[in-house]
Amino acid sequence: MPSEMTAHVIEEYGDPDVFEKTTRDVPEPGPEEIRVEVVASSVNPVDYKIRQGAIPDFAPELPATLHCDVSGVVDDVGADVTRFEEGDEVYGMPGGAGRQGSLADYVVGHAGTFARAPESIPLEQSAALPVVALTAWEMLVEKATVSLGDDVLVYGATGGVGHVGVQLADWLGAHVVATASSDEKRELASALGADATVDYTATDVETYVAEHAGDGGFDVVFDPVGDDHIQTAFDAVRPYGTVVTTESSSTQDLSAMHQRSLELGVVLVILPVLLGEQQERIGRELDDIATLVDDTVIEPHIDDRFAFENVAEAHRRAEEGDFSGKLLLVNE
Repeated sequence: MPSEMTAHVIEEYGDPDVFEKTTRDVPEPGPEEIRVEVVASSVNPVDYKIRQGAIPDFAPELPATLHCDVSGVVDDVGADVTRFEEGDEVYGMPGGAGRQGSLADYVVGHAGTFARAPESIPLEQSAALPVVALTAWEMLVEKATVSLGDDVLVYGATGGVGHVGVQLADWLGAHVVATASSDEKRELASALGADATVDYTATDVETYVAEHAGDGGFDVVFDPVGDDHIQTAFDAVRPYGTVVTTESSSTQDLSAMHQRSLELGVVLVILPVLLGEQQERIGRELDDIATLVDDTVIEPHIDDRFAFENVAEAHRRAEEGDFSGKLLLVNE
């Protein structure tokens, strides 16, 4: 077992070029932790926002190893861990926000933040799932409790969270309407399970509500985009309906919530890691998600792959936003 490992860290906030390749001591797992030899990670907005310095309260202590998602092989287990053993293939969300992350040869995290990886896809692809699939799960299953026959509008339907949200809402039995800005993206949304698609750049909300929703609007509006989409969501949802979002940074007029008796659910899946509490919920949900992957309900869409060495390039691509699904980072 080596005593040192390669890690890609930031010593200050800034543009993608602040990443530095360095050598660090291999971390030792605590009593409730496991150590994982990292196969892959992926890029999420939280990763590049932390790197930018936009959300310093979420950042690990500098110099920081970033990235929340991980897949890999259990290398060591803490004294109190019974759920995993050496050699298990796992995926999870152990750090990258609040504590050191996975952009290294090894990562240590609470055992509750991991689950056994899906068996039906390559282990590296599992790293595309944790943040986005947990977010979609908590938005649709826990916050909105989507059920058979619900009309669900999915914003950003080919983005990281959105492309899982379409598949999950379809599995839950909803009538899924997906928004996207190009023919190519709308075709992908249909392939993922959307019953109808909308070009939101050319169609106003009143038109697509009238065409695709009953009872004065959608039962649920799924918004992983935020900003002005939240105001549009209030126009698109029916009275007594539900808007679920990941948005936390914009200022919105919430009067429509009172006028139409709406419910608003906000999801931050990294909260258990930030708090160091209820971390087992991550693993429980990832167990369910792995089952759905193996049952061909959910499949991660990988737009492009990058080596850890090229993390700066991956971050630039992520910030530009011209891709669908996820950008994978592989520890080659």
